[in-house]
Amino acid sequence: MKKFNKIMSVVMASAVTAALFAGCGNAETGTPAADSSSETEAANETASASGVLKIGGIGPTTGSAAVYGIAVQNAAQLAVDEINAAGGINGVPIEFKFEDDECDAEKSVNAYNTLKDWGMQMLMGTVTSGCSIAVADKTAEDNMFQLTPSGSAVDCVKYDNAFRVCFSDPNQGAASALYIGENAIASKIAVIYDSSDIYSSGIYEKFVAEAGNQPFEIVSAEAFTADNKTDFSVQLQKAKDAGAELVFLPIYYTEASLILSQASTMGYAPIFFGCDGLDGILNVENFDTSLAEGVMLLTPFAADAEDELTQNFVTAYKEKFGDTPNQFAADAYDAIYAIKAAGEKAGITPDMDMSAMCEAMKAAMPEITLDGLTGIGMTWDASGEPNKAPKAVKITDGVYTAM
Repeated sequence: MKKFNKIMSVVMASAVTAALFAGCGNAETGTPAADSSSETEAANETASASGVLKIGGIGPTTGSAAVYGIAVQNAAQLAVDEINAAGGINGVPIEFKFEDDECDAEKSVNAYNTLKDWGMQMLMGTVTSGCSIAVADKTAEDNMFQLTPSGSAVDCVKYDNAFRVCFSDPNQGAASALYIGENAIASKIAVIYDSSDIYSSGIYEKFVAEAGNQPFEIVSAEAFTADNKTDFSVQLQKAKDAGAELVFLPIYYTEASLILSQASTMGYAPIFFGCDGLDGILNVENFDTSLAEGVMLLTPFAADAEDELTQNFVTAYKEKFGDTPNQFAADAYDAIYAIKAAGEKAGITPDMDMSAMCEAMKAAMPEITLDGLTGIGMTWDASGEPNKAPKAVKITDGVYTAM
């Protein structure tokens, strides 16, 4: 494990200097012009006068990626309620407002402008990488502090006002190869990835690079695109013919559910291993979840973990929302508590303007340490990247279990 952590540190450093769950918003935004300065100033004055800290959130609560956005919205609200009950940030309560972007970059920018009109002083979002990148261009222009819980593409944190809770795509790819190799899970690996998606292709590239250092062979690597993502028979047949014992899927859960179903139909039963994009596969409508039994994925959170923080969070989440939280929920919960820690370190107050608050938060983030759901002793670089140990889970009896 020392070797694992050492290599992860190198990978994380290289991801920072390279300065790509992206696939949900790769189109040009074509967004309208930003709000006028007078409108923004009026919104900020309203926030100051209200005596609250206004934190906005953006993500998909409708559409194909709604599982992610709803989890983020719910968990962030849960954290906000807890913090407010305990006295807020520096004695000031948080007001939280979440906007749906339908996993569309243009709509995400529109949501950002809506939140600015509301008086948002900092942003917890967005949820998906394509949207996060589009909005990051706007937060950089405004010098607003942005912390994405789950935007994993490298460019989500390309500006100095932007930070993230999750690992970047390159980190996930390298860590997956390292985990498979160090734990001798399989000796022959196939990969099926989406070449039209920067999340998927970014993970794939780093997975292949690290695979060269591991005791396994990539015997098949087959791509698909957004225009052809319903029939995976060719990719699966090539993996089967090559004798792949494990199929690595750096893709999203919807496509993964189709792959698992089609593999079962053709009598192919390898180990399936994915990254955070697979989190949500148990909630796909009309999917036989028994086909996901034994699926492994690199993710920072397992709801069955026995530590007190996780169990308290899971209990509170289930009581409030009637569902078991996923890793996106955990990322969001940690994001709000990271904002609290940095806000207290920075001494932020509601009367600070957006830019001054951002400067204070940027300086504070590399100075805090957070014991969160997704990592103990989490820290951040000034580059916006988190430092924490990776984890993996396995689907057993229909639930995610820690490995």
